Amino acid sequence: MRPPALPAQPSVPPGGRPSVGGASARASTRFRPEVQGLRALAVMLVLVYHLSPGLIPGGYVGVDVFFVISGFLITSLLLREVERNGRVSLSGFYVRRVRRLLPAATVVLLVTGAVSLVVLPVTRLGDTAWQLAASAFYVENLYLADQALDYLAAETPPSPVQHFWSLSVEEQFYLVWPLLFLLWGLAARRWRAGTGTLVTVLASVFVVSLVHSILATASDAPSAYFMPFTRAWELATGGLLAVLMARGSLPNAVRLPLGWIGLAAIVASALLYDSGTPFPGYTALLPVLGSAAVIAAERPSGPAASRLLSTGPARFLGDVSYALYLWHWPIIIFALVLLERDSLGPLGMIVAATLSILSAWATKVCVEDPVARRGLIRTGRAALLVAVTGMLTVALVAAVAWFRTERIRTVEFDPAVHLGPGAIGSSEVSSGAMIYPSPIDAEDDMPRTYDDGCQAGFDEDDPSDWCSYGSDDPEATVVITGDSHSAHWFPALEELAEQRDWRLVVFSKSACAFTGVMVGKEGGDYEECMDWNRAVVDEVVEMDADLVFTSSSAKGSPYGLGDAGAEESRQAMSEGMAELWSEVTREGIPVIAVRDTPRTESNVLECLAANTEDLSTCDRSLEEALEPEDPQKEAAERVDGAELVDLTDRFCVEDACPAVVGNVVVYRDSHHITRTYSRLLADDLGERMDEALAGTPGGPLP
Repeated sequence: MRPPALPAQPSVPPGGRPSVGGASARASTRFRPEVQGLRALAVMLVLVYHLSPGLIPGGYVGVDVFFVISGFLITSLLLREVERNGRVSLSGFYVRRVRRLLPAATVVLLVTGAVSLVVLPVTRLGDTAWQLAASAFYVENLYLADQALDYLAAETPPSPVQHFWSLSVEEQFYLVWPLLFLLWGLAARRWRAGTGTLVTVLASVFVVSLVHSILATASDAPSAYFMPFTRAWELATGGLLAVLMARGSLPNAVRLPLGWIGLAAIVASALLYDSGTPFPGYTALLPVLGSAAVIAAERPSGPAASRLLSTGPARFLGDVSYALYLWHWPIIIFALVLLERDSLGPLGMIVAATLSILSAWATKVCVEDPVARRGLIRTGRAALLVAVTGMLTVALVAAVAWFRTERIRTVEFDPAVHLGPGAIGSSEVSSGAMIYPSPIDAEDDMPRTYDDGCQAGFDEDDPSDWCSYGSDDPEATVVITGDSHSAHWFPALEELAEQRDWRLVVFSKSACAFTGVMVGKEGGDYEECMDWNRAVVDEVVEMDADLVFTSSSAKGSPYGLGDAGAEESRQAMSEGMAELWSEVTREGIPVIAVRDTPRTESNVLECLAANTEDLSTCDRSLEEALEPEDPQKEAAERVDGAELVDLTDRFCVEDACPAVVGNVVVYRDSHHITRTYSRLLADDLGERMDEALAGTPGGPLP
């Protein structure tokens, strides 16, 4: 059954002040204990999910529940203000927002920043500093969206403040939402625009944002997750609900089952969804509409879901839900760092949860309640002063963290000391001298093709706008194609190009091995990779290249090859490579593939920063570091004119693969080598390529 119809226009009392109708925003004027319980459910879903994703794999939907609640409550307040005053006071709105949100958030950010200086490895302080500042200025979601677009940032450890992304989305929403009510109040006074007009506007926001969310999630899910435009419809859902409920309630016979259905929808999404679920597109409808159903059900007579949500424990957790959301994530991150573990055990989870709840309660009692009760922030000036002071103070702590990382960025490259692979075979692979690049800088020590925009992203499928380096009148043209494991050889090839007068043409693409089989990406098939590779073959043949150089992850696509197992995926990848490479070699163009490099631990740079006196602590055994099989090897054996180059012996010594060789850091993450180490491998690579090409009809390149 639908809610009572809305009037076409508002009544205008003698004083000229518009009314939104006889119901007068009824639903927003009383305390809603079941909404507090819904907040408790939302925060507990997020808390348990962050403690152990396996327990509630879709617990991240708790954030979506929060969005609906926020949209409902804020809209109720704005609606009541227009009903009472005929207009919206923007300064009053933002004073209330500052008073409600900033004190607790600022305290958490300051404490988190201070603890980060003591607890976090120095390699993580730089990113944490930026995220502290981004969180203080409520743009953390945009920062994380930018990182999500960066394929090479996939292994960046989570910062203790990255959960502030959802608060950033809300605050960005609040920059626009009250303006709609300000304009509606003006329209109501001048043109007698009724609540029907308001519903139309809010519904338009809902529809446009939802459509955008579905499309953006399908094309770029990691970035879409954090963007305000993909989330606005969730807050608008709560807003629409507030307007509709201001006109009246549903019959009790409808509200009673509606509450249970809504609660079941939220719980079902939390249990059935996981990290592989495309989100927040159409799949977010289940928890969002479920939350709206619980709120719309209100408190019917009978065994209602609202009774469960109105119990004492639920109301307590709802009261501290904001502070609990703020505290739980940094506490979990710091616990993991201190314990040097990737996950918390049962006891650790209990301790972290208890500490989070106690911190939230203390923050509410000592910070939130006194500020609200004493009215410490009443005027726009006071709110602005508090906001600016809080932001600048957090920014100062962030600057301290950032400058601390700068203190170890003092090492300069010395060819007499930083020998790299040239030290292999000597008595000491690393002498204990200052390593280069520093563990802080190593993460960014990558080929210049990335800065030049020459590494194609996931959504690109046309390689015609390729990058060219080296001689304009070359002795030979060498094409580089494959995924980022091909691109990390660019510095070595650039050295060779300078020595041998080559031209380098770059066709590398993120997570796109040079194969003819359909690989996967997050969200489905990687069709752009398939189209890209086919087009690269055409480009190579058309430019009459002298050599195609490729390499790729021995594990294939980082997102897997459909539902196939490891062996089946490797076999399919190899067959696809052989198929594609044959199209090149049939044109008389040889293919050189480099066996995938050994891998190290994901926290290798943290390990190096913490073990400067004994770098061997960060070594990895050859058995662990090297994939036993590489599909490129099988492909090269199948294709005449294709050869495999293996440089494993320039990374591993006997049975160990060091993280530092010849005082040069080998890896910038777990599976990409630094630009410096790649460059120092130029002579080795050139010699191995010459040996491999000696058996081909054209012989080695000039």
